Amino acid sequence: MNPSLVLDNDGVARCAWVGTDPDYVRYHDEEWGRPLRDEERLFEKVCLEGFQAGLSWITILRRRPVFREVFHGFDVNRVADMTDADVDRLLTDARIIRHRGKIEATRGNARATRTLHLQGESLAELIWNFAPAQARFGPPQTYADIPAITTESTALSAELKRRGYRFVGPTTMYALMQSAGLVDDHLAGCHRAAAPEPRARG
Repeated sequence: MNPSLVLDNDGVARCAWVGTDPDYVRYHDEEWGRPLRDEERLFEKVCLEGFQAGLSWITILRRRPVFREVFHGFDVNRVADMTDADVDRLLTDARIIRHRGKIEATRGNARATRTLHLQGESLAELIWNFAPAQARFGPPQTYADIPAITTESTALSAELKRRGYRFVGPTTMYALMQSAGLVDDHLAGCHRAAAPEPRARG
């Protein structure tokens, strides 16, 4: 078996980063890599990927229900309307990541998203405009085949920053592309890996 995979007790092969943590298994099987175009959930992903910077994703995933609670379900308008007093209050909430810059960035990202909406645009359309034009042939074999950043994630990062978003660096945006299904980085042999497309003849 591919050494970059883990075989669970249920006999199902998964990407090794999942391990055996049930939250990770559920996230890997039900969310990671599935194309996501829902505006609110994409806004949530942008913000939570920013909170992850310097941390492990499982740290964020386990706190996601609380993040959803304190950020009003990531309703763009409600987050955009948060006050400085709200930010200060969240800095005392030990259930989340108490990082002023990241909390303020979430509010600022909501305001940037609301501006997009007022201009007749959507965050989903903006993000998906940077999906790779061509998918790789077949799933990656090992973690070494998966980049940390790409031309597309760098371009998406630059555009979001131009629009006023923060904590959206190229590496963070590639992680977003993976989780939101703009790219499929499930490893070969993983039960979620896409079957390779047949090569054209001739």
